[in-house]
Amino acid sequence: MSNEASTFEAFKLNRQLLNAIADAGYVHPTPIQEKAIPLALAGHDVLGIAQTGTGKTAAYVLPLLMKVKYAQGDHARAVIMAPTRELVMQIEEVVVQLSANTDLRMVALYGGLGPKTQIEILEKGVDIIVTTPGRFLDIYRKGKILTKEIKTLVLDEADKMMDMGFMPQIRSILEVIPVKRQNLLFSATFGERIDRFAAEFLEFPERVEVTPQATTAETIGQVKYLVPNIKTKLSLLAQLFKNEEINRAIIFTRSRRNAEEVFAFLSHRSYGEVRVIHANKGQNTRINSIEDFKGGDVRILVATDVASRGLDVTMVSHVINFDVPLIYEDYVHRIGRTGRAEKEGKAISFVNPAETYHFEKIEEIIRMTVEEAEIPAEVEITPTPYEEKQAYARELDRLMQRDNPDYKGAFHEKKALPHAHPHKEKEEEKKRGNKNSKAKTNRNQLKTKNQKNKGK
Repeated sequence: MSNEASTFEAFKLNRQLLNAIADAGYVHPTPIQEKAIPLALAGHDVLGIAQTGTGKTAAYVLPLLMKVKYAQGDHARAVIMAPTRELVMQIEEVVVQLSANTDLRMVALYGGLGPKTQIEILEKGVDIIVTTPGRFLDIYRKGKILTKEIKTLVLDEADKMMDMGFMPQIRSILEVIPVKRQNLLFSATFGERIDRFAAEFLEFPERVEVTPQATTAETIGQVKYLVPNIKTKLSLLAQLFKNEEINRAIIFTRSRRNAEEVFAFLSHRSYGEVRVIHANKGQNTRINSIEDFKGGDVRILVATDVASRGLDVTMVSHVINFDVPLIYEDYVHRIGRTGRAEKEGKAISFVNPAETYHFEKIEEIIRMTVEEAEIPAEVEITPTPYEEKQAYARELDRLMQRDNPDYKGAFHEKKALPHAHPHKEKEEEKKRGNKNSKAKTNRNQLKTKNQKNKGK
């Protein structure tokens, strides 16, 4: 970090913001803040590539607050867009915290709740909108958002928005807001799709990248266990909570079903308070669970990827991937829940036989081989049920055939006998068939001859 920007004073922010920064306990800007804030303050479009937990929210909120400065008029002058309501709520907290000494008005728009209260806030006058794309469009189409005053647009977690299929909504929004504006685009990963979209969305952008694509924080210790089946995964999970110093943990599963199964398993053991969140849980239930987890009343949070982003808890000691994510970049987002604010954390992944394929792809993306740990001797390694074993084999075949259409498939292929030639096998089978048929004919002829002799 350069000496010039070793404190927030170097950014020439106003006193209200500097006091709020001090009250929030920030002392030194993070690398993404150090690079992005001056460019955003100078009015440039910015493309920021920064993994989760690097302080990127403040990297765009601070220059945005400096630009908007004070309450003015009735219509929003800045919009921050994010893919999920959890992330919108997280951004809202940062905006409220850093604008505490100003008279700026803001509203958070997201689904899961009726829009009535949100519309009432809008009608009273706002300066900043933090929103999901879908809810913004819903309220805009009701005629409750006037866009002509918007001067700044921020897209956060742009890669996730593309993964979740929000591009049509985003393009619809771009058509109804002023063309002349400042754009800030932030993403945890960078690929061809983001590159193409940035070229379309940004005008002569300044690119800021504080870590290589899809790298994981150095403060996170990573380890993987090769586990034969789901029952052994549960046994290993129980053993980890006995052995590891787990203060606060998030356990990620691939499906709601697995989340509920893990939750039920842990709830019957004395490991502390456990909560589960996924798409089938009501909005209030999810909010309360996250708040209780952040407050320290809940030790274990079991979650699907609905909570892999936007969940800002600095004291998470462990992230456990009970299932390997199928969207490989989500591995980075998941484990980014720990090792935050320069604190050390640990990420543990359980990998079943079919998931080895996916985890190898993840290791390619993060450009490292995750250390493999031996399953503790105390863990009971149960035999894999036949159906589960067949499911793994079928899944591996599907994945291998996706990579190589000529792949026949170990699950479907019937193996020839050792040293047997398939053509010779067919010839031998034909000979055996002819020989058996000839013998049968001879037996029938002999039987007919005997019957004739008895008749005589």
